[in-house]
Amino acid sequence: MIYTLCKNVIKSGNYEHQSMQNKLDVFLLGNRITSKQYTELCDLMKAQQATTEQTQSID
Repeated sequence: MIYTLCKNVIKSGNYEHQSMQNKLDVFLLGNRITSKQYTELCDLMKAQQATTEQTQSID
């Protein structure tokens, strides 16, 4: 459930990067998400951040 919620928030782009990273760290440490899910969510954030930076540089 936490994994799905985090994934939806990240896909929406409605988050602050460092805050979400901290939450993912806590969820991993608390065994609320697996290391595989953690890696996937971090990669998703990195990809979204790169896309946002590319869009901003074009404008």
